[in-house]
Amino acid sequence: LQKSLNETFGADKYSEARKEVLTNMFSRPMQMALYFCTGILEDETRFRHYALNVPFYTHFTSPIRRYADVIVHRLLSASLGASSPIKMEKEAIQRQADHCNDRKMASKRVQELSADLFFAIFVRVRA
Repeated sequence: LQKSLNETFGADKYSEARKEVLTNMFSRPMQMALYFCTGILEDETRFRHYALNVPFYTHFTSPIRRYADVIVHRLLSASLGASSPIKMEKEAIQRQADHCNDRKMASKRVQELSADLFFAIFVRVRA
């Protein structure tokens, strides 16, 4: 797929824009990862990462980027004994996860609409 896309992008002044829009459109069908509290979700098969084929997986980036990453860092630190346990009930952690999921989905939707608008303008200008 990637080879086919690279051939489609071309080498003109719009090639990078085409690449970004088409890559975004092809990645949309992929299932979006969701934050959840393991103490709430009892089905451990939901913890696995399909693409990496690992049974237990957690994801986080630098805690300066997203609040969900701050929580994950704090929970991992506590579980490894590097810090004291955080004083949040699992239901409160799940509420925070739900809120972060809602915001992430809203952000993704705005990004998709922006790409759709750009693509429509691109097609109109090229027609």
